[in-house]
Amino acid sequence: MIQAVRIHKTGGPEVMVLEEVELDAPAAGMVTVANRAIGLNYIDTYHRSGLYPLPLPTGIGLEGAGEVQAVGEGAGLKVGDRVAYCSAGFGAYAQALNLPASRLVKIPDGIDYEQAAACLLKGQTTEYLLQRTYPLKAGETCLFHAAAGGVGMLFGQWANSIGATVIGTVGSEEKAEQARAHGFAHVINYRTEDVVQRVLEITNGQKVPVVYDGVGRDTFSMSLDCLQPRGLMVSFGNASGTPEPLDLQTLANKGSLFITRPTMLTYTLTTEELQQSSDDLFAKVLSGAVRIEINQRYALADVQQAHRDLESRKTTGSTVLIP
Repeated sequence: MIQAVRIHKTGGPEVMVLEEVELDAPAAGMVTVANRAIGLNYIDTYHRSGLYPLPLPTGIGLEGAGEVQAVGEGAGLKVGDRVAYCSAGFGAYAQALNLPASRLVKIPDGIDYEQAAACLLKGQTTEYLLQRTYPLKAGETCLFHAAAGGVGMLFGQWANSIGATVIGTVGSEEKAEQARAHGFAHVINYRTEDVVQRVLEITNGQKVPVVYDGVGRDTFSMSLDCLQPRGLMVSFGNASGTPEPLDLQTLANKGSLFITRPTMLTYTLTTEELQQSSDDLFAKVLSGAVRIEINQRYALADVQQAHRDLESRKTTGSTVLIP
């Protein structure tokens, strides 16, 4: 028997319950991973609340890192391998779980379990956003919302390492300082400053070719107003809620704009894409260009409080659950 967090209905943090569950031996192509650290991500709150519906009852959580404990036939891994995952299925909030070997990546020497669990989902999100959704180049300027969040702090460092200039938005001076320390050249406090006006000032009236927006409803319109003609709006999250439906004529009126709604799963569909994305991420971490800062740790039993703190924007950087 192992302990695992389960939800039997959607709702607030209180619907998550730590239960004793039976874990079967891994089937063919599967392995049992004993978690050493579990990543906390904002998308987990969408699954818990029902914004992104899952069949119930269900486990919850996408990201973790641990040691292979048992191996099914043909899995291609061995007991004792250090592995991480973030797109292998649901149920990461657990002491152990069975996962498809094809969706696991080996953790290289020099990166520990907590770092791997804290960075894989956010880091692979950063990778596909700036390398493939819009290939950001040296000398370009972009806008990124929630600069002091988990993805934001990785994005700022990665973009800075390739010579791009990143403008970030935050909601407090404390978070502004954190963003500046993580690669953001310009930081706008959206509570006290006009974001669109500040972007115009920073870019000498040129605006930006791309906006990366994981906030959603609260920032959607201003994001469009910050784009150059033929600019790209990358809407990759809904932290403040789903944006209102968009009249396509708006994109024409604002300068023949483009918009995309990407997900990490579609950018790591194949084993090759998954491996390349994680290789690029781990290389950035090992080089020192991207620092993984774990600013919060919670016991698995305290998962409800972890979600409350995440949703009330009390957290910064990365957060891990310890089983």
